[in-house]
Amino acid sequence: MKNTLFILLGLLLFSNGAFAQLKAVKYTDGNQKLNGLSVAPKKGNKTNPGILILPAWKGIDTHAKESAAKLSKMGYYAFVADIYGEGNYPTTTQEAGKQAGFYKNNVADYHRRIQLALDQLVKAGANPNNIVVIGYCFGGTGVLEAARAGMKIQGVVSFHGGLGRDASRINNPITAKVLVLHGADDTYVPATEVAAFQQEMRDTKADWEMIYYANSVHAFTDPEAGNDNSKGAAYNEQAAKRSWERMNSFLKEVLK
Repeated sequence: MKNTLFILLGLLLFSNGAFAQLKAVKYTDGNQKLNGLSVAPKKGNKTNPGILILPAWKGIDTHAKESAAKLSKMGYYAFVADIYGEGNYPTTTQEAGKQAGFYKNNVADYHRRIQLALDQLVKAGANPNNIVVIGYCFGGTGVLEAARAGMKIQGVVSFHGGLGRDASRINNPITAKVLVLHGADDTYVPATEVAAFQQEMRDTKADWEMIYYANSVHAFTDPEAGNDNSKGAAYNEQAAKRSWERMNSFLKEVLK
């Protein structure tokens, strides 16, 4: 029992230390309080590139925090967006599905929350002309919405994100470069949705790329997703590493 307590204490201290550089940022959407996280780069960069991170469907999690910390070490300003807002954070998958579903069906609200987070990233010091948005799962859907909305960004990276949109929406030209990193065995995103997304990219004249990772399902970048592919969501270490490296090369290509 004593050894277990020491281990738990050590993990807690490590976790707090790992994210010590992340600064809590309070901002608002009207009367709704939002709680994001900001981190400045470890080394200064004259062009101040910034990365906005849109978390998965349960909101700001360990995976999003780790990404922000890693990006700051690579020389980027990073901001983790709070899409749901204080008092609305899901504690179950059912609640997460309901919250994420609302923003997928009410894209104007999703766009506004993303833009507010972008504003905070710029306020923290990022160059407004030098920003990329990345996102995981539900957040991967969000980055595509940022591109569809014509936000002032250089590019977007979707990790195992949903690709669908209401077919009745008008296709506007997409100027941000689009990178989609997708599990080859992701049953959460049907083939019809993939085909419709790819046609959308052609119709909008987007500069886009989609990469599939073998033996990978939904949430393949998240260690907390487990390792059982039969459940539909699982971590794949090789795919996680390869997709992160591809994102790095994309950032170097599109950011000044």
